[in-house]
Amino acid sequence: MNFFAASASAEEEITSVTETSVPEVIDAAQEVIDAVAERNMDTSVLEHFGKSLLNYIPTVIIAVIIFLVGKLIAKLIIKIIDRAVGRSHIDKTAQNFLTSLLNTVFTAIVLVISLSALGIPMTSIITVIGAAGVAIGLALQSSLSNVAGGFIILFTKPFVKGDYIAVSGVEGSVHSISILSTQIVTVDNKVIYIPNGQVSTSTIINYSREAKRMVERKFSVSYSSDTEKVKSVIKQVIAQNEKIRHSDPVLVRMFSLDDSAVTFIVRVWTDTANYWDVWYDLAEEVKDAFDREGIEIPFPQIVVHS
Repeated sequence: MNFFAASASAEEEITSVTETSVPEVIDAAQEVIDAVAERNMDTSVLEHFGKSLLNYIPTVIIAVIIFLVGKLIAKLIIKIIDRAVGRSHIDKTAQNFLTSLLNTVFTAIVLVISLSALGIPMTSIITVIGAAGVAIGLALQSSLSNVAGGFIILFTKPFVKGDYIAVSGVEGSVHSISILSTQIVTVDNKVIYIPNGQVSTSTIINYSREAKRMVERKFSVSYSSDTEKVKSVIKQVIAQNEKIRHSDPVLVRMFSLDDSAVTFIVRVWTDTANYWDVWYDLAEEVKDAFDREGIEIPFPQIVVHS
């Protein structure tokens, strides 16, 4: 007899034990219950129950072995997948979620196989799982969209942990991404949880995705100011700021002629991490430079003719 024939024979024996043992145990237990109810307990009834229970022990042992071996194999597979995913530079949050999901799926598969080995019909197992799935789905219907949103966020990665984003009217740094919600910490240290279903369907502004950002500022001067002098002073301020990327284009131009002032627009580039420093530096340094050069920053004026 070759290996495959031996395996098939062993499988038939296990199946035979499983198919006959479960009904026998149930029938024997029912006989004991009936005998107790009728107060007609006989030693033959207990002997039959004990014999059926002993015959069922090998099946239980086989099911336990299947479960333990299955869990061990599943653990090894998950470990291999986890290493492969780690080498692919996938976000750590997505990696942890994927590992957890695979562990749940493999555990469910091993459990179903073990229950089947105990002699419980596969159709009954599938029916119970299906009914439980429908009940859970109805109970958690509002949360399913958040789960789906979590999948979308984790695998499309519009943002990752640490990014500064704006979404659903909230702006702050991403602290964590779970399967149901995204946790954002605002600049004043408030923690806000946004459901993933809402996040995945909203417009997301990611301020941290690119390595550099453009800083735009506008400065108003009086109509009596020398245009070229104003531009020259602003350019000097820009040239002295070490956080500005001088290799990128710099724009200093007249922007508009307003009621009481001439407005100049300034656009420079900086590293994303230095954005707010450059934003505030330009305002402070340009104001100081205008004061030194006698360039007037006018107040709104209304001229009334009588």
